[in-house]
Amino acid sequence: MDTLDYLLENNARWAEKMKAKDAEYFSRIYDVQTPKYLWIGCSDSRISANMTMGLKPGELFVHRNIANVVVHSDMNCLSVIQFAVEALGVDHIIVCGHYNCGGVKAAMDNVRFGLINNWLRHIQDVMRTHDETLSAIENEDERVSKLCELNVLEQTLNVCETTFVQDAWEKNQNLTVHGWIYDMREGVLGKLGIHLENNEQLEYLRQNKGYFTKKQR
Repeated sequence: MDTLDYLLENNARWAEKMKAKDAEYFSRIYDVQTPKYLWIGCSDSRISANMTMGLKPGELFVHRNIANVVVHSDMNCLSVIQFAVEALGVDHIIVCGHYNCGGVKAAMDNVRFGLINNWLRHIQDVMRTHDETLSAIENEDERVSKLCELNVLEQTLNVCETTFVQDAWEKNQNLTVHGWIYDMREGVLGKLGIHLENNEQLEYLRQNKGYFTKKQR
């Protein structure tokens, strides 16, 4: 017996339940997807992007990786951003981190896991960039939380600097990039004061990151 049969059974019950509520549900979303939002988040199994925001299938395009990192050598992430911006024409890109992120904690503790440490170096770069801010926080949990926020800041800037976002802004395409944080203890999303619609706002944030690092959670 296939030990995963129970998952297929769960799926069958779910599909029947959805069709009982709306007979045209699957046929309606089969041919086209028109999401307004791209979510770039963490792979953490405790977080469901659609469920967190109360959105249905087809309303949110999603990319996830460990600690919601955006780097310009990651063809997977870049392909998702390009498809979302150029093919789907999303209006919003949301970079969402979360408190108590295992990837962020591992980067801060410099724990050796093997291959993944190469990925976590991107977060350690964020640590070095904001060393003064982080070193001033004595409480370890608060320091990790601040690094989670700072990681969102830096990854949001990285999104804005991709050629796809730059090209969209140059063409005056309606596209806003947001930086959010999720608190799993309460199930609540929070803004981090990162809301970028053009290069002028991007440059202002680059020049005023010190203000962001002093914000209270």
